[in-house]
Amino acid sequence: MKKRDWPRTIAAAAVTIVFITPLFFMVAGALRRPGLAPPDGFEWIPRVRTWSNYSFANDIVPLGDYALNSLLVVIVAVPVTVLIASWAGFAIATADPQTRKRLIVISVLALMVPLSALWVARAALYEFAGIIDTPLALIAPALMATTPFYVLIFALAYGRVPRRIYEAAELDGLSPLQVWWRVAWPLAKPAAFAVAVLAFAWHWSNFTDALLYISTEERSTLPLGLRDLYSLESTNHPILLAGAVLVTLPPVVAFLSAQRAFFTRTLDV
Repeated sequence: MKKRDWPRTIAAAAVTIVFITPLFFMVAGALRRPGLAPPDGFEWIPRVRTWSNYSFANDIVPLGDYALNSLLVVIVAVPVTVLIASWAGFAIATADPQTRKRLIVISVLALMVPLSALWVARAALYEFAGIIDTPLALIAPALMATTPFYVLIFALAYGRVPRRIYEAAELDGLSPLQVWWRVAWPLAKPAAFAVAVLAFAWHWSNFTDALLYISTEERSTLPLGLRDLYSLESTNHPILLAGAVLVTLPPVVAFLSAQRAFFTRTLDV
């Protein structure tokens, strides 16, 4: 390793430790015996460990059923988010300079709108569409790319491709959709993986929309299940941490899996 790389490596290791330490204590705390209070000091690994907290958490709240509901949402919402954001980003990247600037400004302004300002309007729209208390209420934001931030990621990725490549493809008789599919999309795979991971984490942990638009237990998702677990076992910290591990594990696995693909695609490009 070159000397100039040491500061970067140390900084990356420090940031990694800061983010991993809470996850480590969450996993370690989930192995403590049920009913025990949090330790007074640092306890890296409990002296007496048990794996029964996960089954206890599922007995108290049907986290397995809630996980299936969350999985249904992300299976539909993530591909739709990537597709819509990719199309919108491609439209921005291939627009003329003035239109591109206006679209970027509109996207940034839309990104600045607080989500709380949309709750009432969305509730009225979902009520009119008849999708309240259905998974469609949680999937619907994907039809608008979930957030303008994902659109801007794709716009930046497509904007790095020389415009003459798009123009050459159009001269060959390709339609805009064919140019996107055959030329732009293969060159933006790293951005697609990044957006997919971010969208997975957003939809998987979407507590507010589930709280507002889902009212029955049969359609509840994991964030609501963790809320129910806290309300029923607010003092049983090992079981609470076990439930938190179950909610946190899938996004972490998705990130680690996509990270390898992300770097592979980046090197290929």
